[in-house]
Amino acid sequence: MNYLGQPKQIRLAKKILLTTISAWLLALAFGCLPAEAQSFAYVANESSNDVSVINTATNTVVATVPVGLTPFGVAITPNGAFAYVMNFNSDDVSVINTATNTVVATVTGLNEPAGVAITPNGAFAYVTNFRLAVSNVSVINTSSNTVVATVPVGLNPREVAITPNGAFAYVTNLSSNDVSVINTATNTVVATVTGLNGPAVVAITPNGAFAYVANQDSTNVAVINTATNTVVATVTVGGGPNGSGPHGVAITPNGAFAYVTILSSSNVAVINTATNTVVATVPVGTGEPFGVAITPNGAFAYVTNSSSDNVSVIDTASNTVVATVPVGLGPFGVAVANIPSKCREDDGEDVEGEGHEKGDDGHEKRDDGHQKRKRPCKHTGEMDFDKEHRDH
Repeated sequence: MNYLGQPKQIRLAKKILLTTISAWLLALAFGCLPAEAQSFAYVANESSNDVSVINTATNTVVATVPVGLTPFGVAITPNGAFAYVMNFNSDDVSVINTATNTVVATVTGLNEPAGVAITPNGAFAYVTNFRLAVSNVSVINTSSNTVVATVPVGLNPREVAITPNGAFAYVTNLSSNDVSVINTATNTVVATVTGLNGPAVVAITPNGAFAYVANQDSTNVAVINTATNTVVATVTVGGGPNGSGPHGVAITPNGAFAYVTILSSSNVAVINTATNTVVATVPVGTGEPFGVAITPNGAFAYVTNSSSDNVSVIDTASNTVVATVPVGLGPFGVAVANIPSKCREDDGEDVEGEGHEKGDDGHEKRDDGHQKRKRPCKHTGEMDFDKEHRDH
C-alpha cells in the first residue's frame, strides 16, 4: 500500500463528495433532482376550459393549460410524456406535452368525447364518444394522433379502462346500463356485461382479475370478474338515484383498496377489495366529488370537487383529507402520474445571440437566432423536453 499517497486520495475523495453534495443541494433548491420523476396531477376543469397541473410534492398548482370546450376525462401516457384531455363540447382531444405543459396536438372528429384510457404500451388511446346518436369508441394512434378505428358499443358510453395486459377495454354505457368489452387486438366487442344501473366509471385491479364499476343511478359498486365477464359482487357505498350515487372509482397500485366518490353525500368510500366491504368513509366537504386518482406510490388519493372548485388530497394510510388544492372552475376528471424530470447540465433559457453554430460565448445556438445560456435546472411544471417534443 502506498501510504504516502493516502492523504492525497482522501483529499480527492472528500472533494468529490463535497461536489456531489453541492450539486444535489443546488438541485433541491431549484425543486428537482436530475434523472428522477416527480408526481403530478392533471385536473380537467370543465367550466374554465383548462387543465390545472398540481405538483403532488407541494400540493400547489404549477401550471394552467388552456384546452378545448368542457374538458371531462384525462389520461397520461405510461411514459408520462403526454396527457390526453377529452373536450366534450368542442368534439376534440387536446394532447398536452407534460414537459412544457402546452397543447402540441388536437385530435378532431370526435363526438362528445368523455372518457379515455391509454394502452399499457402507450400506442393507443381509447376514447368514449358519449353522443347518443353515435355511441362508439374511437381508437387514437398516439404516434400520429389520428383516429385509426371506431368501435360501436352501448348507449352513451361514459368511461373506459384497459386491462393491465392491454388485451381488453371495458366501456361503461350509461343509458343502456351495461359494459362493453372490447378486444383491443381486433377492436370488436366480445362481451357485454348487463344488469348495471347507470354505470359511470370503471377501474380494473392491477392483476386484471376484476373491474369495479360505479353505478351512479344507485347506491352501489358492481364487481365484474373479467375471466367470466359476470357481476360477482355488489358493494353498497351510499348515494341515490338520478346520477347522485357513486361516480368515480380508482384502485390503489397494490390492488388492496378501491376509492369511490359519492356525489350526493360528498364522501369517498374506501372498499377493501379482498372482502368487498366498505372499511372507511372520508368526507371531502360539500363540493360534489366526481373524479378520483391515486398517486403511483399509493400514498394519496386526489379527488375533484366540482362545485367547490378544488381538489381534496386523501392520505390513504389514515384515510383523512390532508390538503385542499384550489384549481379551475368545475374540476371533473383527474389523472396522476410520474413525470420524468429532465434536469440536465445543458438546460438553458433562450437569449438573443449572433452567429450560426455557436454564440459569442461559445454555447450552442438555435436556428431561430437565439442561443442557449446555461442556467441552474429548475422544475416549475414546465420542463425542458424539447427533444421529446420534436421526436414525437
